[in-house]
Amino acid sequence: MHAPPPLSGSRMFLRFALIAVVLLVAVLALGYVGGLLTPQRLTAQRLVNQLQANAGVFPGYRRNHAKGVCVAGYFDSNGQAQPYSAAEVFAAGRTPVVGRFAVPGGNPYAPDSSVPIRSMALRFTQANGQQWRTGMNSMPVFPVATPQAFFEQLQAQQPDPSTHKPNPAKLGAFFAAHPETAAFLAWVKTAKPSASYATESYWSLNAFEFVDANGERHAVRWRMVSEASDAAIGSSDPDYLDADLAQRLAQNPQRWRLIVTLANPGDPTNDATKAWPADRREIDAGTLVLTSTEPQESGECRDINYDPTVLPHGIEISDDPLLPARSAAYATSYLRRTSEEAHLPGTAAAANKPEAK
Repeated sequence: MHAPPPLSGSRMFLRFALIAVVLLVAVLALGYVGGLLTPQRLTAQRLVNQLQANAGVFPGYRRNHAKGVCVAGYFDSNGQAQPYSAAEVFAAGRTPVVGRFAVPGGNPYAPDSSVPIRSMALRFTQANGQQWRTGMNSMPVFPVATPQAFFEQLQAQQPDPSTHKPNPAKLGAFFAAHPETAAFLAWVKTAKPSASYATESYWSLNAFEFVDANGERHAVRWRMVSEASDAAIGSSDPDYLDADLAQRLAQNPQRWRLIVTLANPGDPTNDATKAWPADRREIDAGTLVLTSTEPQESGECRDINYDPTVLPHGIEISDDPLLPARSAAYATSYLRRTSEEAHLPGTAAAANKPEAK
């Protein structure tokens, strides 16, 4: 066998030029995705950077909803949602759940009374291995409808260095420029920080699509409605929410009804600032039962990214632009906090650092 003839100078140049072009395209693609070539384009990195600018950086913690607690239990489906979704979780029976309660904000040491909103995140693990992850909040509407508006809201809320509080003029200008925030602001006027995670109900806010066994699609939203009948007693303890939850679970499991709302034609699926009319058809899909709690520093929820676009067959995202933005921002936050391994809450290294005390 004869060796191939050596490349001529021109052919060698063309080969190296082709390699250079391929590398350049790869670099440009990475630069575009990262926002390096378009610094004004909103990226997940810029969004998470703004969250950090507002609250500070606490290594090993989520960049939003940093303060929380792990919970575990199960979902008992009654089968009533099965005609609308082929997801296994809606077949009559039990699905294990790992969840997390939290308060908004990036400071894991903020007092529980600092904001009136609570959140519930859940991971349902079906027998077939598929997962349904959802993140819900204790408010019926979101303040804005687009990722860009949410970014501008965060910018307006950034604390002034001289006062360490948001500038009222900037906040006023933002809300004046975004009339879609009116429904949220009306809710805020009457909202008070609750004394218990267990007494709250939690809304999906975003719309999704159920896909049934025949491939038909049904636009839906859902909420978890608390069955707790007793009101919690307030406390001066800045961490009263965890203590209240532990006390309740030591006595009895805590329950929520999963209520699925079906949209009518024309109901907006791409705008989380608009609630659907109260007369829409609702389905009681079953009961969420939480049985135990663990600190987030050591609990199973610590390493779960509650990305709301992780869905099983039978549930799909809608055209709501907030959903892909949430997914990208959650991934960025997850990569940042897990790369801070030495600072993760619960590790020996973190225990010796001032911010972990």
